[in-house]
Amino acid sequence: MLADKAYDADRIRELIQDQGATPNIPPKSNRRWKPCFSKRLYRERNLIERFFSKLKHFRRVATPIRQAGR
Repeated sequence: MLADKAYDADRIRELIQDQGATPNIPPKSNRRWKPCFSKRLYRERNLIERFFSKLKHFRRVATPIRQAGR
C-alpha cells in the first residue's frame, strides 16, 4: 500500500497490515522510530500522480465550453 507522508500513523499502518498488505509510507520527520520505506516505490507512485494531474489539465483543454442560451 503506497501512501503519502500525511498517512504516517501507527493506527493506519496496523490497519494496512491487518488487511494483509505492506505499508510503504514515508516517515514524518518527527517520528522517533523510522519504519522501512522504499524510495523507489514512492518515486513510481509520484510518476502516476503526475500523470493523472496532466490528464486533468488536458481534459480542461479538450472539453468544449458551452455558450449561454444554447
